[in-house]
Amino acid sequence: MRVTWSGDELVFRLDPEDEITGRAADDHPVKLATNTCHVHGVPADAHPDLYAVAAWTIVAPWTRRRIAFDRGVSPELAAALHDGWGIEAGPVSGTARRTGSVLAISYSGGADSVAAAAILPEAPFVHFKRVSHPRVPNRWSHYRSDVLARLAAQTGRELTVVSSDLEFTLAEPRPGYPEHHAVAAGALLLADELDLGGLAFGYELGSRWLGGDRYLLRFTPDNPMWAPHGAWGRLFAAAGVHIVLPVGGVSEAVTMRLALNSPLKDQLRWCLRGVDGPCRTCGKCLYKELIQAAVEGRPLDTPLTADRPVARKWLRPPPYGGQEMVEYGLARVPGIESSLFGGAAEYFDASLESTSWLDHCYPPALEEIPDRWRAQVREFMTAEVGLMTPEEVRKVEEWGT
Repeated sequence: MRVTWSGDELVFRLDPEDEITGRAADDHPVKLATNTCHVHGVPADAHPDLYAVAAWTIVAPWTRRRIAFDRGVSPELAAALHDGWGIEAGPVSGTARRTGSVLAISYSGGADSVAAAAILPEAPFVHFKRVSHPRVPNRWSHYRSDVLARLAAQTGRELTVVSSDLEFTLAEPRPGYPEHHAVAAGALLLADELDLGGLAFGYELGSRWLGGDRYLLRFTPDNPMWAPHGAWGRLFAAAGVHIVLPVGGVSEAVTMRLALNSPLKDQLRWCLRGVDGPCRTCGKCLYKELIQAAVEGRPLDTPLTADRPVARKWLRPPPYGGQEMVEYGLARVPGIESSLFGGAAEYFDASLESTSWLDHCYPPALEEIPDRWRAQVREFMTAEVGLMTPEEVRKVEEWGT
């Protein structure tokens, strides 16, 4: 793979051993649509390691043996690529970037990132905004990135919006991040300007520790995407921007509760389609409605019926993505047996007691937060959420066995 940054444009060319259809860190197949993308409004003098990591978040799925950058990277950065992926990177020259002092939040406006904002009230936001690509038709025009950016601007928090068409590098399964970490491409390129030493993401217990949607449903301490000691964590750290997961130890029930009680609740939006509010008809809205109804202790409120494609999967047997939260909802939503989730309810014996561990924080997640920010997160979790008991910790670590 050969990559070149020209202003805000990234151009990459595959080597003979590279693949048109590759696999992301979560082993999901991704097909290449084009070999260019743009990250708008970034400085021209960022550290070479930042350009390298930003490029790698985009081209990693298709790169097999080597990557040639258009500027020299530090030995530390090249070593992280080799140790994490077996990739030979070059040219190698210069020194590693100095780690900055600021922790920013990669802010989407969803419940998980709003919860992260509640824990880190002084942290600035960096918001990724999708824009059209000059060479690739927009096959997902219902994605309302303009609405999400407008809501982010209404939070009153220090905000940097980075616009990019990098999601259109994908032809299949649809426009999206080549790697989940590509959402950070803009923040990486602005890291010198913003003095970033860490970037906080809203990935929670299910995504960090329980496998997430595309993984086997099991306890995954070495999660290849979000374990700080894993390849991606070491790569970001080599560029002086540590991955921080302030809500990595709590469930989506906790992040939903924190978000609904947050000063930013009026800007809360997990739906990618809605204009004046959540669309209420997409699969994400249905899943989040289950969690919100469980948190609020009320019946499900959705216009969806069982004949809609987004509802059909709940009529099939498990496993389900986010299964721990499905069980949490089944135990708490009144009348769930006669709802869209009635079929799923037949497969579980969920109760308040069996799911209460999802109301507390998994302590090992706090140990993964870099020293300079750990005490603040620990203090919040201890005071506002509560730490898991040893028995509840075992629930996490026996998940899926």
